[in-house]
Amino acid sequence: MSAAPAPTVDDFIQRWSKASGSELANAQTFVIELCAALALAPPNPASGDELANDYVFERTVTFAHADGTVSSGRIDCYRRGAFVLESKKVRAPVKSKSYDDALLRAHGQAVQYVRALPGQEGRPPFILVVDVGNVIEVYAEFTRSGGSYIPFPDPRSYRIPLAALRDEHIRERLRAIWLDPLSLDPTRASAKVTREVSAQLAVVAKSLERAGHSSEAVAGFLTRCLFSMFAEDVELLPRGSFKGLLEAHRSNPDVLSRMLAALWRDMDVGGFCAAIAHDVLKFNGKLFKTPDTLPLSPENIDALLRAARADWREVEPAIFGTLLEQALDDTERHAFGAHYTPRAHVERPRSHRDREARCRSRRRRSFRRRAARALRFP
Repeated sequence: MSAAPAPTVDDFIQRWSKASGSELANAQTFVIELCAALALAPPNPASGDELANDYVFERTVTFAHADGTVSSGRIDCYRRGAFVLESKKVRAPVKSKSYDDALLRAHGQAVQYVRALPGQEGRPPFILVVDVGNVIEVYAEFTRSGGSYIPFPDPRSYRIPLAALRDEHIRERLRAIWLDPLSLDPTRASAKVTREVSAQLAVVAKSLERAGHSSEAVAGFLTRCLFSMFAEDVELLPRGSFKGLLEAHRSNPDVLSRMLAALWRDMDVGGFCAAIAHDVLKFNGKLFKTPDTLPLSPENIDALLRAARADWREVEPAIFGTLLEQALDDTERHAFGAHYTPRAHVERPRSHRDREARCRSRRRRSFRRRAARALRFP
């Protein structure tokens, strides 16, 4: 007799979107079937030796209280070195404060379980909060040193609705949380991009310095380029617009300089930008207030193109300063300041009339908070 075929993702979504039972009745079945839909092994049977229970339901932990007493608790699902999973069945409407508060309390409970794990096991990099049949929330803390678990990969997309499991990228992210959680650490991607991109920037920076341009002018120009690369990858600029200018005018650097100046002037004020034939958002701050460009050779443009083709969505804005420090030579870097990271704040829009604009607003607010921390004068 042949084994029953594994459920498809669509089967899983259809089955669980109708679930109405209690957390206790459904949580373990939900996780087991989620694992099957993601082609993952389900949790193992628990043993009497808690240290041997590295991937189980109902992992026991002990809470030590300030008065010297202890009490026990049980983690709904635990995978050592990967995650603590806390499941709930929330009755409040999904788009309500009560719903958000219920999942936030579940997150707090999961944090307490993490802190109660034996020290020799270390802290897992992920917390998963599951509202059975509705959403999976993902939080991460990659230092594993007692920091705060924050929404992953960002505050816009840490909450995964059940229907979003049809997205292959979402499924691969969840599989990585099970199988190789540290591969999702954004500092790894940042370090990789730093090594690859800084080599391209160094070509441009040293060429411009040899041509007699000041370190401040070079750093300012490169920062505007880097910001534009990042902005187009997170869709604060139309996707591919900055790369498109580099590609379209590679053989005519004078025209490229004028086009970049026009783009950056329009980014400073917002509105229609003739250089890319598209509306652009208004970027507040001083970075584009004086949109100076520098003369580029075709080789310089090629180096910028190679940098622009990196996936800047995976890079934190704080990397800008690192890249510039590596691109400028030691003498110029010392003369200009060892940690030159020009300020660039993204201004919030005044009004939005449609759903696309509201989504863009959320992206901008998130980016503005990160950029405000990372991109500022010393």
